[in-house]
Amino acid sequence: MPTKSRADDEIDQLFDELDQLLKNSDVSDVLAERGVNTSLAMVAADGLRAYLLGKKEQAAEDFATVADEITSRLALSDEVRKQGNGAGEAS
Repeated sequence: MPTKSRADDEIDQLFDELDQLLKNSDVSDVLAERGVNTSLAMVAADGLRAYLLGKKEQAAEDFATVADEITSRLALSDEVRKQGNGAGEAS
C-alpha cells in the first residue's frame, strides 16, 4: 500500500476541520436557517474529499446521493409551496 503524501495529509486535515465545523451547533443552526441539511453537507464534503484523494467510485456515490437528496427535497418543497398557495383546493 502506498504511503500517504503530505498533500493527502493536508487534505484530510482540512476536511476533518470542515467536519468539526459542520458539527458545531451554531454553524448547523445558521445552515438550517438557509434550508441546508448539515448531514447532507457532510456527505458532500466526504464526496469531495474522496475525489481529491483519487477515490472516484466513493466520490461518485456520495455526489449521487447528495444530488438525489437535494433534488427530492426541492421537489417536495415546490409541492408544499403549491399546496400552500391554494393549488389543489376546491373552488
